[in-house]
Amino acid sequence: MRSILTMALFTGMLALGGMPAGAQPAAGAGPAPAAQPAAFAGGGAETCLKCHSTDAKVTPILQTPHAVKGDAHTPFGQDGCESCHGPSAAHVSSRQNSPSVLFKGANKSPVAERNAQCLTCHENGLRMNWQGSQHATNDIACNDCHTIHKEKDPVLVKDTQPEKCFTCHAEQRADSFKFSHHPIREGKVVCSDCHNPHGSPGPKLLKEFTVNEVCYTCHMEKRGPLLFEHEPVRESCLNCHTPHGSSQARLLVERPPYLCQECHQESGHQITPFSGSTLPGQIAENVRMLGRGCVNCHSQIHGSNSPNGAWFNR
Repeated sequence: MRSILTMALFTGMLALGGMPAGAQPAAGAGPAPAAQPAAFAGGGAETCLKCHSTDAKVTPILQTPHAVKGDAHTPFGQDGCESCHGPSAAHVSSRQNSPSVLFKGANKSPVAERNAQCLTCHENGLRMNWQGSQHATNDIACNDCHTIHKEKDPVLVKDTQPEKCFTCHAEQRADSFKFSHHPIREGKVVCSDCHNPHGSPGPKLLKEFTVNEVCYTCHMEKRGPLLFEHEPVRESCLNCHTPHGSSQARLLVERPPYLCQECHQESGHQITPFSGSTLPGQIAENVRMLGRGCVNCHSQIHGSNSPNGAWFNR
């Protein structure tokens, strides 16, 4: 009976214009009113530059494409700094309040919030496979690689891109210093020539669906079609090569003849590469296996169009 009277009194108070000051709604009386959304400070970038105009970490953005006011697709063509940092009227009124989205520092926003700001504009093209990609699932934020407040984003410049990637990929950095390597450190080939860091339908963030298709981008002569094809070559270039660097020539995973003998253990050659003996009953070392090994004769190892090329000879 008491609960019925309480509800009747509560309903009557609402009908008369609300609850007394400081009163709390009874349990089960309905959800609390939604919080008010953060307000924009307005005024564009000029509002922020009143305080940040001398900050060397901030002002270089004025020299970037993001700061083109005449383009409605850019941040400065919309709400200025608040296009990326979110509504920040509270921050403008008092510096003790942070902007809605912080990209750096101890109080930086969660990865999902930071990436959502970037994907507002940059979700198409090379970034259409970002969701579910290896970098996305490992909580990599856009600003972990990109520095948009610099006139030239280091990850977009060939000379500086590898070091940005090597920050996480230390094994590949070590491979780039080996005897045989792609000219990555020389700035002629960079990671993004083979990989799409924003996601890919292929493995290992490759720009194509298969390893071979990526390699054929530069090594067109290996594509074919060829009259005689070498099966492991057609299957994957990685059967014989390691792309980031090797202690063997031509980025090979092992030097011939040992590389070839991983598949051709019983070839037609009656040889023993380790034998140098000429004692009766033993086989002497075959001189054709010295130096470059099998490719002394089988030089067209990637395939041949010669009518007599079944053995990939010269």
